Amino acid sequence: MTPRRQFDLLAIDREFLDEYGLTWETIVDGSQWVLIHDLPTPHGYNHPRVTAAIRIETGYPNTELNMVYFYPALARIDGRPIGATQAQQELDGKSYQRWSRHRTGANPWKIGRDHLGTHVILIEDWLEREFEKCPLA
Repeated sequence: MTPRRQFDLLAIDREFLDEYGLTWETIVDGSQWVLIHDLPTPHGYNHPRVTAAIRIETGYPNTELNMVYFYPALARIDGRPIGATQAQQELDGKSYQRWSRHRTGANPWKIGRDHLGTHVILIEDWLEREFEKCPLA
């Protein structure tokens, strides 16, 4: 499969994604999206790898990125619910699970410092933190 490149990313974002080592694409489906394929998930989820979709907000990089969308939908293998993940987003012919996660006042988006790469690292943290607050049963 040849990855789609339907719009250009900033150089810092392309460099991060290329170094990250996973297949990625840019698509336009209502908005501009970056898809990162085969993203590994921590032990405890129902899928060991997912596609993560990140909407590139209008005004980015001066406008913060937030949330992440996963396909297929993630669930905990112990059956405990994951908060703020009930909404779905139709994207690229699939139904993605929206994780409503946002930066806080303690961790604001910093223009000139934050970019797609720092958002991906935050997504990894969100996946890990799900089990810190409520470990596997």
